[in-house]
Amino acid sequence: MDQQYPSSLLEKAVQEFSKLPGIGRKTALRLSLHLLRQDTETVDAFGEAVVRLKHDIRYCSVCHNISDTDVCPICSDHRRDRSMICVVENIQDVMAVENTQQFSGLYHVLGGIISPMDGIGPTDIEIDSLVSRVEQGGINEVILALSSTMEGDTTNFYISRRLAHTGVKISVIARGISVGDELEYTDEVTLGRSILNRTPMTK
Repeated sequence: MDQQYPSSLLEKAVQEFSKLPGIGRKTALRLSLHLLRQDTETVDAFGEAVVRLKHDIRYCSVCHNISDTDVCPICSDHRRDRSMICVVENIQDVMAVENTQQFSGLYHVLGGIISPMDGIGPTDIEIDSLVSRVEQGGINEVILALSSTMEGDTTNFYISRRLAHTGVKISVIARGISVGDELEYTDEVTLGRSILNRTPMTK
């Protein structure tokens, strides 16, 4: 039996909250009622933050990480080692690697991994721009830090083939991460060791 709501506005809020990952209708109702109890200024600030997140946030023109500016703070930081690029699947993975404090190079965010089952091919993610970055020179090593899944391994192999002509060193993070694990859910110590103990990728 469907939940009956005393207000269509409340029902609409619940519907929108329940579209978020991991949020069921009961939790959505709890969140909606929580906001309703807050003062207007607090709710307005919450709403503005969400709207600005969508409308004002940008993607770095170099690495495709999220940023408030055209070039993200990592790419524009002259203290970073510009000879290394760590290739990751998504923005959460950049945050996970940064939290280990074991990597001082630059990043490249693919925005996904090759997954034929999901209709995602090489042209659907940022592989061409990675190849262009390496071809411009100055890169000594590309570290492939993708999830240890079949899709991650497929993407690793494809990228290594695309970069073979550049002569750049290609390495993969050590398998301290269990097969099938997502990078963003790996603890910082294990992830940090996996980066430090990376191994050359076998062709």
